[in-house]
Amino acid sequence: MDRDTGDSEPATGGGVRARKRDSLFMSARLHVAGQEGEHEVRVRNLSEGGLMVELDRAVEPGAAVTLEMRGLGEMTGVVAWRTHGRMGIALDHPIDPARARKPIAAAAATVSARPETKPAPRRR
Repeated sequence: MDRDTGDSEPATGGGVRARKRDSLFMSARLHVAGQEGEHEVRVRNLSEGGLMVELDRAVEPGAAVTLEMRGLGEMTGVVAWRTHGRMGIALDHPIDPARARKPIAAAAATVSARPETKPAPRRR
């Protein structure tokens, strides 16, 4: 990840990125290996190989982490960098960032399964 811009992949020659990143603002649950409990984090950008999150505590680069995020499920990775309340995480396995933006299937099914209701007749 690019420490200066917070991008999930460093720029290659000429400013072209090796992987497209998706800017977003979503919540996720983060567990740091060797620590108890989980932390709520805000995911600011996401690519196939990593993501940048905001967190109110310092986690050292090299720390193994597990994240749980809507649409993507559980992901594992390593803290690549940290600075001023943000950190970059390099994922152990590539993901499809578009899945994070898809609606939750249960919510979509609930909306489409609602019976159509007719308004009550007006009294005159």
